[in-house]
Amino acid sequence: MTRYPIAVGRVVRSKAGRDMGKLFLVVGVFDEEHFMLADGDLRKLEKPKKKKLRHLTATASECECPAIDRLRNSDVRKLLQNATDKEG
Repeated sequence: MTRYPIAVGRVVRSKAGRDMGKLFLVVGVFDEEHFMLADGDLRKLEKPKKKKLRHLTATASECECPAIDRLRNSDVRKLLQNATDKEG
């Protein structure tokens, strides 16, 4: 099994919490143990979710956008939908 680094632009899956199993896009780094996540639906880019590294699993998908800060919530939703289609 290939391990992917968790960094800004990577699609990750939540391993714990009420959002367990849900896909998110990493939109920022809070510190070395916490990342800022958005899904474009409940967790918008304007108010991302802070989640611990140990509660995340990286997927093979990542955003090929040159600038994460220019993304819109609709772009994030499309990216996560495409990632779901690739996995399933």
